[in-house]
Amino acid sequence: MHHLANVNVATLRAPIDDPLVADFVAGLPVVNALADSAPGFVWRLQTEEGDATSIRAFPDPAVIVNLTVWESIEALKEFTYKGGHLDVFRRRREWFHAEGRGLALWWIEAGTVPTVEDARRRLDHLAAHGPTPHAFTFASTFPPPDAASAAGHAAGSATGDDHVVRTSSRR
Repeated sequence: MHHLANVNVATLRAPIDDPLVADFVAGLPVVNALADSAPGFVWRLQTEEGDATSIRAFPDPAVIVNLTVWESIEALKEFTYKGGHLDVFRRRREWFHAEGRGLALWWIEAGTVPTVEDARRRLDHLAAHGPTPHAFTFASTFPPPDAASAAGHAAGSATGDDHVVRTSSRR
């Protein structure tokens, strides 16, 4: 069984203690609590303070990272684009530079905890190669490896062509 790893990076418009990003910082406990209790949520990167804003995943201290694990793409989409998180998501341009944002998704074995280094490699791979099963986006998803194998086996047994995998995007 596989889970979905998700990394988001963003470059703050001001230091984390600046009034320009105060609403973002003030909303973190609420958004993190929503994530923690969301259906399909598995894990998130955090310090003892309860968030990941002090974790330096990149040389630029203005770049912050959000690394999470979800049971499915659908669960992550539901959390991201609906409910309380959507209010924060809509305001992201107030707090982050557009050119300093990035997202990558990838499948991991259930029970695996991704590292910041894993996340950096996936972002780099996505930038260099575009969406692939190794790293992808909401716009171009790939099924988990076990689903792809099952789909390939089913397609092969139905068509006699074992190397063809047919998938569809569920919304």
